[in-house]
Amino acid sequence: MKALIYGGGAVGLGIVSCLLKSKDQVDIVARENTVLALRKHGLVRTGIWGDYSAEPAAFGSYVSLKEIGEKDYDYILVCTKSFDSFEAARDLSRYDSLFSEKTKIVLFQNGWGNAEAFSSFFKAEMIYNARVITGFSRPKKNEVTITVHADSIHIGSLFSNDLTCIESLCQSIDKGGIPCEATSEIEKDLWAKMLYNCALNPLGAILDVSYGVLAEHESSRIIMKGIVEEVFEVIKTASHETHWQSPTDFLEVFYKQLVPDTAEHKSSTLQDILAKKKTEIDALNGAVIKLADKHEVHVPYNSAVYNIVKFIEAKNS
Repeated sequence: MKALIYGGGAVGLGIVSCLLKSKDQVDIVARENTVLALRKHGLVRTGIWGDYSAEPAAFGSYVSLKEIGEKDYDYILVCTKSFDSFEAARDLSRYDSLFSEKTKIVLFQNGWGNAEAFSSFFKAEMIYNARVITGFSRPKKNEVTITVHADSIHIGSLFSNDLTCIESLCQSIDKGGIPCEATSEIEKDLWAKMLYNCALNPLGAILDVSYGVLAEHESSRIIMKGIVEEVFEVIKTASHETHWQSPTDFLEVFYKQLVPDTAEHKSSTLQDILAKKKTEIDALNGAVIKLADKHEVHVPYNSAVYNIVKFIEAKNS
């Protein structure tokens, strides 16, 4: 299997480690400082599923798609931040040589709306989404640590019922150390993760606490309940689906299973704020607000946390 990973952050390196461990042919496109570290030191993975390393010669690492030349892939895995989706799609669309008739694009990204950005450049049946509820951190440019894991990676399409074409990818990731499976219910999975992230990410970032701390206090529970209820109303009004029939059903699983499994984790939104980077809030609560405006749904809790995070972003910049 031949795979190109577009984006060398923590998630990208984590997936690369799985594919390399499964003996797949892997190339990665990343920022220059990441590529230099990978070419010099190789890839190192640590964390909850043990240690793994790959020598620099075991994979290709490139600063741009132009460096790759005439080479096509079975899968192109997009692991950029959600705010880079449009530019990533446009960049990939310029290089026809990367694609065969069977190439699939799989979006390993947070939030809602990434598939829409890619469908502006590629046929919808080429595009798949991955739902990831595994925590990654990157202590060094060439190192990734798997910190927490709540559920298997799920991969599926919002546009097609064909799952056979991604089975080999799921098997490789699974064999490489992170449980992974194909699903026909990726829309439900993505909205399940939206419920989880919209409740935890902005509030954890604003208050600078882990997920578990948010669950301990009634004041933060009230805010998260309001966020979840609004997201459910948007899901219903916009004719989307998730796995639970009501906010109450979700919150029961949220507090009994999802938060305890990731209690020590601090959100990527908080990590971005501490690093004075742009956050993915526009693809999380921002995406909820956008759909709410379109369907005339009132979402004051989501609007409040969204605007506070945007304020912090602006202050940092």
